Amino acid sequence: MKEHYFSQTPQSESRPRELDVEVGGVRLSLRTDRGVFSKDAVDYGSRLLIETFVPPETDGPLLDIGCGYGVIGLAVAKRYPNRPLVMADINERAVSLADFNARQNGVEADVYQSDLYENVTGHFAAILSNPPIRAGKKVVHDLFAGARDRLLTGGELWVVIQKKQGAPSALKKLQELYGDAEIVERSKGYHILRAVKGADGE
Repeated sequence: MKEHYFSQTPQSESRPRELDVEVGGVRLSLRTDRGVFSKDAVDYGSRLLIETFVPPETDGPLLDIGCGYGVIGLAVAKRYPNRPLVMADINERAVSLADFNARQNGVEADVYQSDLYENVTGHFAAILSNPPIRAGKKVVHDLFAGARDRLLTGGELWVVIQKKQGAPSALKKLQELYGDAEIVERSKGYHILRAVKGADGE
């Protein structure tokens, strides 16, 4: 069976490499490896999400779900250092890298291996994700629905999805789940979607 970056235990031989990147106005030194998403460079969608994200007025921590080696969570934490950070991914190699990268970049973060929100506790002001589209629509929709249960009132879910990979249907699903959902940015075929949890749970 072909290995994917959303495999729990990558079987590919580990060959770590280092990336020095500037994204969202911050510099990061990142270790990546085979068997994780976008190992050779920070992908455009993640960059766009980092650059577009603005935290809500609601106080509380941030969650990077499906964090990979941690670039989204770490860049956002550097930009908004008063927000506690949690990162989670199903891929044990990605989790190890995200934990290493947090320490390497001086960011305090709780990092968990978790199938979506299975091992994630607490509630969040914002949840960010470059979701694993290739894992299938059910996984992506479960990510959307699970976020609603873990957001504080007024909290926001921010995701990046390419138009050709289902951004319009993703927006429709978010509107069904949250009521308040919109496209906040478009660039090079990528859409940044934001959904807000209202006081009534929508």
